[in-house]
Amino acid sequence: MRTADIAKRYLDYFAEHDHLVMPSASLISPNPTTLFTIAGMVPFIPYLLGEQTPPKRRMTSNQKCVRTLDIDEVGKTTRHGTFFQMLGNFSIGDYFKEEAIHYAWELLTTPQDQGGYGFDPEKLWVTTFTDDEEARSIWKNEGFDPEHMQIFGMEDNFWTTGGPGPGGPCSEIYVDRGPEYGRDGGPAADETRFIEIWDLVFENYEVDNVKSKTDLHIVGELAQKNIDTGAGLERLAYLMQGKQNIYETDEVFPVIEAAERLSGRKYGEDEAADVKFRVVADHVRSALMIMSDGVRPSNVGRGYVLRRLLRRTVQAMRVLGVTDPVIPELLPVSKEAMVASYPELNDTFHDVSEAAYGEEDAFRRTLENGIEILDVAVKKAKKTADPVVSGSDAFTLHDTYGFPIELTLEMAADQGVKVDEAKFRELMAEQKSRARADALKKRHNVDLSVYDDFKKTLAKPIDFLGYTDMSARAKVIGIMQEGKGSVPAVTGPANVEVILDRTPFYAEAGGQLADQGEILSDDGAVLEVDDVQKPIKDLIVHQCRLTEGTLVVGAEVNANIDLARRGAIARSHTATHMVHKALREELGPQATQRGSEDAPNRLRFDFQWSKAPAKSVISAVEERVNDKLRDNLAVTTKEMKFDDAIALGAMHLFGEKYGDIVRVVSIGEDGWSRELCGGTHVDHVGKIGMVNILSEASIGSGVRRVDAVVGQGAYDFNAREHALVSQLSDKLNARPDELAERVNTLLAKLKESDRRLASMYEAQLAAAVPALVEDAKNSAAPVKVAIKNVGHFGAVDALRKTVLDVRGQLGEDAPAVVALAGVNEDDKPMVAVATNEAARKAGIKAGDLVRGASKILGGGGGGKPDFAQGGGADASKINEALEALKHEAQKA
Repeated sequence: MRTADIAKRYLDYFAEHDHLVMPSASLISPNPTTLFTIAGMVPFIPYLLGEQTPPKRRMTSNQKCVRTLDIDEVGKTTRHGTFFQMLGNFSIGDYFKEEAIHYAWELLTTPQDQGGYGFDPEKLWVTTFTDDEEARSIWKNEGFDPEHMQIFGMEDNFWTTGGPGPGGPCSEIYVDRGPEYGRDGGPAADETRFIEIWDLVFENYEVDNVKSKTDLHIVGELAQKNIDTGAGLERLAYLMQGKQNIYETDEVFPVIEAAERLSGRKYGEDEAADVKFRVVADHVRSALMIMSDGVRPSNVGRGYVLRRLLRRTVQAMRVLGVTDPVIPELLPVSKEAMVASYPELNDTFHDVSEAAYGEEDAFRRTLENGIEILDVAVKKAKKTADPVVSGSDAFTLHDTYGFPIELTLEMAADQGVKVDEAKFRELMAEQKSRARADALKKRHNVDLSVYDDFKKTLAKPIDFLGYTDMSARAKVIGIMQEGKGSVPAVTGPANVEVILDRTPFYAEAGGQLADQGEILSDDGAVLEVDDVQKPIKDLIVHQCRLTEGTLVVGAEVNANIDLARRGAIARSHTATHMVHKALREELGPQATQRGSEDAPNRLRFDFQWSKAPAKSVISAVEERVNDKLRDNLAVTTKEMKFDDAIALGAMHLFGEKYGDIVRVVSIGEDGWSRELCGGTHVDHVGKIGMVNILSEASIGSGVRRVDAVVGQGAYDFNAREHALVSQLSDKLNARPDELAERVNTLLAKLKESDRRLASMYEAQLAAAVPALVEDAKNSAAPVKVAIKNVGHFGAVDALRKTVLDVRGQLGEDAPAVVALAGVNEDDKPMVAVATNEAARKAGIKAGDLVRGASKILGGGGGGKPDFAQGGGADASKINEALEALKHEAQKA
């Protein structure tokens, strides 16, 4: 049975038993403390905790999950996988133990031709919690063999969220794979032979003071008892398909087969190679699924995890002997294997594949730059008694060549060498500390627990008035000072954080910058509000300068926002929605938002797109936005249920956590643009005035950025452009409409002058070749060295061509090195070196010679053993660099 069919059978079974089939949530976790959805029950936590009302009390799902703690272990055993799928059925205050156990037993043991999974009841085992006699009795009533029932304690069979909330015992179901896999005795004896396939959690207790799995306090029985179950789809699949492990199932093994074809090697013949095959299969599938949910490679967070997966794939294939691009061969295979379960992969694959292929291309360049440096470091390490690559070498590889430490560790280990990772981490920490000057600026270095503790004292939520009121009467309910936390009063001058019971100030969120303004207390305290943040959910904190008086908790105040700033930001935010909509009209729905910043008179909008859009597209976007501005469309807001908003076509961000009720901002009566948004906006787009797009550029793999000016910013930009055109018209003695033609004429003349100059330089270089060849051949030295300071040489290609020409004429009769140096078009010194094969056999490498010479010139360089080039800043030391290079070459 295919994996997709196993999942469908599970969902169909529970749908027949009155469960609502819920679609898989995104792999991007809604919890800001975790990168990915790590368990099948994660999307249901708000329902299990009673924070949100479930769409139905009975639900079921097949949830996509990713766990990243085991990335380095993937492939070493057959148990670890990064991406996996978790089947689950959930009851929120509906059925409990009896039904949960019955459903699991019936689905597992019913023959396949009758809609079940067809497991032999005699091969099933269950574990139950020590005190859960009720569950054991229910299992017996189902006909379960008591001899196959084992009792475990809290360590194994009691579940909590890890903090205060619901908890309860669980019952785990195992399959006996047979004596060939280990000793008898059930799960307590051998969890290799006895494989867990389903965990039934019975949430019937309220717990608190949770210190560990075994150290917690059970407060009492819950009024609403819940069921939360999880069955590992991959485990079910390999057991039902008669395979040995998850890597041999129908959704994973096709990638191993593709890797076999590319490498010419067979899976199962060599354990070291098998590890790499499994790494490739797991990582390609994981990367595909993560990217299909909108993640793109980067150096932070989810993007960095994805980058590691793709790069480890490429490196694993290199170890298997494949140096050509591999992602274009493997990713489509994984897509075909997974599309039966996730048809949406067909819709996202074009953009996903382009981003993945681009990431491999970039990484291959990184490998080319770094492998030679790593090889040198490894060889140096192997000369010592305890071969260890130094932390400074590892740091240089990371910092200068973009070589991730994980890759350095892995490649060094492949050669039997360790890395001083502790020293590397120390150097990284030093670098980060130097760059961290502003990292805590937003929260003034106050421990977030201070805010958590304060929030717990609030009698009611803070009332945000900023959608309708620009000023308000309020009461000071909290004052924070750096290093002191919450204080009862403070006297100016001082920097403070103020919390009001109600406020018109908008806290920075969703890309919109915070309001600024002033807070004036009735007893004379004056505060300038510089920033407003939400350090934790729903707590609005005003970051202020207390310039006069004393502020005390309980003071009555007037809170007044800067109206001009608020208006300018509102214009930018509405314009951002319009740019987003216009981009999607021009490029398609794949151009989804990846970030934004709405500031006074300017905006920045990041969107997912794999390559640079044509300039005509960006022009069309700007024109479309300004056309809509002239139509003066109305901007309206409305709160509604999340599902209703999505049904209306409202755009929303992947990974953003939304509640049951959301705020929808619509532009135009027909909803030309609709987005879920908590920001502030103008009421009619005509108030924006004008939008000018200044630039569009890449900011990372698969992500582009538009910068634009809005309103007064656009008017100022156009005024500057007009002034510049007037200046150019005066200088070139041409009307504005003649400027382009006049500039083109001047550029053509300049290009012709450059061509003639380059020809002159090439002729000079060519004229020097015969003498260089003759002098080198006549040298009595064992290594023939042809060197010359050629002065100005024009283009780098001309210097390279001459070096290679001289090398060719010197032949292979003796080791030969050619080194020419001079000054390029930018008046910077450069050196180019070539070695013949005889020189390379003697251990002379062009890259090493260039590095030494470039260092004297005050710069750097490198390349391959046969040819390399470099440069510097001090042209006066060209002769010194050439002499040093000659001396080094003739030492061989």
